[in-house]
Parts: sequence; structure tokens; C-alpha cells
Amino acid sequence: MKLTRLLAARATAAALLAWPLLSIAVTEIPANGATVVRLGVASGSAYFSSPEVPAVARYSSPMPRPILALDADGVLVDLHIGYATAWQRAFGVYPAERDPLAYWPIDRWHVDRLEGDKRLHLRAQFDEKFWTSLPAIGGAVDACHRLHDAGFDLVCVTALDAEFEAARLRNLRDLGFPIERVIATGHHEGERSPKADAIAALRPLAFVDDYIVYMRGVPADVHTALVLRAPNGSPNTGDELVLAKSVHQDLADFADHWLGSGRPG
Repeated sequence: MKLTRLLAARATAAALLAWPLLSIAVTEIPANGATVVRLGVASGSAYFSSPEVPAVARYSSPMPRPILALDADGVLVDLHIGYATAWQRAFGVYPAERDPLAYWPIDRWHVDRLEGDKRLHLRAQFDEKFWTSLPAIGGAVDACHRLHDAGFDLVCVTALDAEFEAARLRNLRDLGFPIERVIATGHHEGERSPKADAIAALRPLAFVDDYIVYMRGVPADVHTALVLRAPNGSPNTGDELVLAKSVHQDLADFADHWLGSGRPG
């Protein structure tokens, strides 16, 4: 087949499908001299015959969709509201708001910094009930549906203890997120993110998080997107900002960027 036909098929497929081209195969049919071009795309396989390249005739069985990895707390769900609710469960009073632009929950609410038994009592509220009842961040569910409908599988990668992995998935599903998988990595501070190994194994196109520290050690070929969220007391400052390939106010802003002109390649 002439090279021009192959290029025409590729260009037409990209225009009609708007999917990344994953593979291409060419089959000659001796009986009639036709050539069938099979284009592997994110949603399946499209077939074209040359020399004419018509619209998509049909799809074969679906191929794996490209993955986007998303943090949960601060990206998908609102840990700040959850913290206030946990305080109310522990001490019977919903705290007044101190700083709506605080990055950390303890700085957002008028609460004491606890020690000893009171601190343990508060921490006990962060149980399975807590992790299944966090509210969604405004615009996050819609942003996820837009990304999913555009052909991406969404996987939540969270620095939560493994014992609450199922609770986190249940929370996301109950809220209407199109997410079927959660990977709980646990949390620790260090030179390498606790999420780095999971991201390396998952091989997503992009990883979205609101904590720059969790981008340490993430493979260089993964697009790292930082959600700023709230400025006061934020750790997302300084030299480590170079770890983020793009910066956004929230997940909705990332979705606009990714589905617009911001997607690499």
C-alpha cells in the first residue's frame, strides 16, 4: 500500500475518533486487491478500507483505556469538612470556621491542638464510618465524568492505610464518581513518595495530587498535576514545585486543561 494511503487513514482516524493511536496494522486482501487498515485506539479498534477511508465502520472488543491517577483528600473529597464532623463526634460541638483558605484542617477550624487521651479520642473517630462518609469537593464528580467520558479510566491512589481501602472506594462510588479502583499506599514522609511505586506500576498518563511531596520519585514520563486548593499554610511552595508539570486550582481546572490543549502528545 502506498504510504499516502496509510497516512490518510491515520489522519482520518485521529480526526474522527479523537483518541490516541495505540497501534496500526495493515492487511492485504488478494481477492480484490483491497487493503484493510486496523487502527488500535483507546476505545477499541477501528477498521478502514483503502483507497477510500470512510467513517468508522465498527469497533472490535475494547482495548485497555489510558489511565489517570487521582488523589482523594483535597482532590476528590473534602477532608476539611470530614475533620469538623469528626471533631463534633468526639466532643459534641461542630467547630466554628477560622480560616476558609487554610490548607490544613486544623488551621481552618477553631479547635485546640490536642495531646494525650483527647488526641487519641479524636483519632479514633477516623474509622470506617468516617472514610465512607466524606463529601465530594465541588465540581470533582462532574470533572471525573468528563474525563471518563473522554476515554480515560480513573484510579484513586491515596495515602490511606490499606485497612480503609474498601471504605474509600465505597465512599467514592456512593458519591457518584466513575472510579472502580482504589490503591491505598499508606503515609510516610521521606525522599520518595509513598505513592511512587504504585504510580510506577500503574503507568498512568497523569497523576493529580494536592501535596507536592507526594510527587517525589514519580516516574518522569508521568504528567504530574498539582492541585493548589488553599494557599494559607500550604506546603506547595519552594523549589519542589518543579516536580509538578502543571498547576491547577482544583480538579475541574485540571480537567479543562487536560481535555483542552494541555494534554501532552
